[in-house]
Amino acid sequence: MSVLVYTESENGSFKKTAFEVVSYAKAIATELGTTLTAVSINASNTSQLGVYGADKVLEITNDSLANFDAQGYADAISQAATSQDATVVVLSQTANAKFMAPLVAVNLEAGYVSNVVALPQSITPFKIKHSVYTNKAFSLTQINTPVKIIGLGKNAYGLHETSAAAVSEAFSPSFKQSDTKVISVDKATDKVTIADAEVVVSAGRGLKGPENWGMIEEMATILGAATACSKPVSDMGWRSHGEHVGQTGKPVAATLYIAIGISGAIQHLAGINSSKIKVVINTDPEAPFFKAADYGIVGDAFEIVPQLNEKLKAFKAQNA
Repeated sequence: MSVLVYTESENGSFKKTAFEVVSYAKAIATELGTTLTAVSINASNTSQLGVYGADKVLEITNDSLANFDAQGYADAISQAATSQDATVVVLSQTANAKFMAPLVAVNLEAGYVSNVVALPQSITPFKIKHSVYTNKAFSLTQINTPVKIIGLGKNAYGLHETSAAAVSEAFSPSFKQSDTKVISVDKATDKVTIADAEVVVSAGRGLKGPENWGMIEEMATILGAATACSKPVSDMGWRSHGEHVGQTGKPVAATLYIAIGISGAIQHLAGINSSKIKVVINTDPEAPFFKAADYGIVGDAFEIVPQLNEKLKAFKAQNA
């Protein structure tokens, strides 16, 4: 019996979510009195995983898995879980992991709970808390299958370092080659992505046009944040659809989410409810976003944001 965790990486480097799921899985392994095995795919510097509690790392190196393929990755992780006699498998809640998790569950005949926000409330029976109804409520769910799969929500547990030293060993799973061939992958490399960002600066129709986005991008640069937008903005072509956040766009679980000129339609709020601190700037004091926000400023973004940027730059210079 053991706990197994999949650690997601990109271009050979682990994502922050990888360290969070290892931290979380280590806590479960400790409660169960067992060991924690991490699985890496085409990643380097796997010793980093020991810092967060991994006892062993199964290193999968295979050019066929250079690009994400849900079935191939699911087969690899399922075989790793079987080889380690894992009774608990922990995954993240990234887009890739969400595609892959149901396939892993089928392979292992396991119960799967997504959007988990806390450690198990009890082990026997196995009960775990997770968010439901687009983060409007929580549910306590019991998993009865011998193998349990947990999808940990972003920023739900945090990073916790230990003094463990991980032992690495090569692992070579067998899997069917995908019928899909990736010709090329183009990614933006000059800015923080919404999926990885701790801070997200988002704007809506209140900016009146794409030509006014400079102050939003300036704030994002100062804060080391990702830029985002509401659905109407992407629909009008002011910003790319890759920046659209909300229930029908990309979900956001940032530490800080700043909404500028966004009224707060229910679909938008559903997609950002997992963010820890929400700040809104809007001229309309009755905008729905104010009811969901932790902090709000009633005022004109064209006056407030430039002043706020100057204050942020001054603060950053004083604390450099």
